[in-house]
Amino acid sequence: MSFESALQRHMQTFNRMPEIKADMQTLADQVAATFTAGGKLLFMGNGGSAADSQHLAAEFVVRYKAERRALPAIALTVDSSILTAHSNDYSFDSVFTRQIEALCQPKDLVIGLSTSGNSANVINAIEAAQKIGATCWAWTGESGGQLNAIADHLIKAPSSETARIQEAHIFVGHWLCEEMDRLLSTD
Repeated sequence: MSFESALQRHMQTFNRMPEIKADMQTLADQVAATFTAGGKLLFMGNGGSAADSQHLAAEFVVRYKAERRALPAIALTVDSSILTAHSNDYSFDSVFTRQIEALCQPKDLVIGLSTSGNSANVINAIEAAQKIGATCWAWTGESGGQLNAIADHLIKAPSSETARIQEAHIFVGHWLCEEMDRLLSTD
């Protein structure tokens, strides 16, 4: 594929992003309310979505652009000892579930990233977080996959191509950081 073709597909996806504006605003409102109530964000995903989870958790804890208090966010993808011990002793399908059971509280907001919407470990963890009483979001591609019927709320990137979905997810995350800077900044 040529550079021009990839750029065209990226632009097609981003030209459709206004379709999810209302969902993004609902997400921002709920994230701000979570932080205000003393809750935290819990991110999870596999592969590129794991990297995006870590990236976004860092933006909340450290800072994005504005000086503001550190915001509690955890990527469930970063502890290699937990990930490998659990996957070895139990199953990779429940690797995030166990962490949700240990760390999640009802006032928290859980974000599961899955481009297909069908990642078993994300689905299982969302279901576990719902039993705890946390608010659960899934960030998926346009089909939503199985998470479409499970998560409390969805951000469905308007594409079926993994790279374009991931590009949209990181845009959503960066915009969310900007919105929290605006709402929670000390400036």
